[in-house]
Amino acid sequence: MTSLPTLTIGQYTARHPIIQGGMGIRISGAGLAAAVANAGGIGIISAIGLGMRSAYFDPHEPSPKKRHENFLEANRLALIDELQKARALSPHGIIGVNVMVAAHGYELLVKTAVQNGANLVISGAGLPLKLPAYTADVPTAALLPIVSSARTAKIICQKWQRQYGRLPDAIVVENPNSAGGHLGAKRQELDSPDLEAEQVLPELIAYLHNELQQDIPLIAAGGIWDRADIDRMLALGARGVQIGTRFITTEECDVDRRYKEFHLQAKPEDVVVVSSPVGLPGRALKNPFVEKVLAGNPSKSKEPCLVNCLKVCKFRDSRDTYCILRALDRAAQGDVETGLVFAGSHAGQAEKILPVAELMAELTLS
Repeated sequence: MTSLPTLTIGQYTARHPIIQGGMGIRISGAGLAAAVANAGGIGIISAIGLGMRSAYFDPHEPSPKKRHENFLEANRLALIDELQKARALSPHGIIGVNVMVAAHGYELLVKTAVQNGANLVISGAGLPLKLPAYTADVPTAALLPIVSSARTAKIICQKWQRQYGRLPDAIVVENPNSAGGHLGAKRQELDSPDLEAEQVLPELIAYLHNELQQDIPLIAAGGIWDRADIDRMLALGARGVQIGTRFITTEECDVDRRYKEFHLQAKPEDVVVVSSPVGLPGRALKNPFVEKVLAGNPSKSKEPCLVNCLKVCKFRDSRDTYCILRALDRAAQGDVETGLVFAGSHAGQAEKILPVAELMAELTLS
């Protein structure tokens, strides 16, 4: 086994080619991101829903419009706090932020991230076609769109090059067949070999080299669990990998201990695909809440939409499915029975909760 190469994205070079995936709500915050950065990887804070449990947000505000505005501002202020905390814990590490295109306040969060020291912005759950416009004042920030196909990457590259005169600093290529959380494919497309890294990475590399004549690093994501997975992705031409689920069972992960232990106790057969109010499937761990969702009978809340957090939401518009903000928040608080616990396809393989430095050593030492 050979040692892993470094990973250079824009002006930043990480000692190890490992990006820790952004996991909301408050799964990957400052604690996890800083620990990964200090261990030589790239740490990522998920910007989604950070204000939910902060002192900045008043969930009892009676006006839906004011509550929505308050939530957006709370997310902005909480993101600033999280970035400052991460930088205090990791003064010299590479720290990024993951922001979902599908979320209301997307532009605000991107601008807040780069203006407050984020080295990278990773953006998916929709096409981040305007991302360069939101970061123009901070040209040092590296921009990484998330795609699941070469076709999507081409659309983004062409748009950015034509309108902004630039290309992505790297591209995260996520495999929906194995990734955790919301998936960049329709349910009927899942399990297609066309989505596998063995198909998408070579196709995208050929496009970048032959048509764009650019050497843009590709980051393989989805189902990356151990050193063998990393080596396999690098052999396919990826420059690095993004790992999410594996970092949940670490001491520094920002989520409630009960959430980590639920992952620890999970079995491979507990990983299922569920519907989501955003209109895309998601991969999660089976629990009583998910069993109701799978049966088409989620506990329909009589409560109104809390904060109008998403641009597309079946719960807000027709009370279909469930409030995903509340479901993810309940899980993050440790309620793993009635909350939604997202997970990648390899969940159920963790054997213990360990420090990030120990996990990174296991993944990187030859």
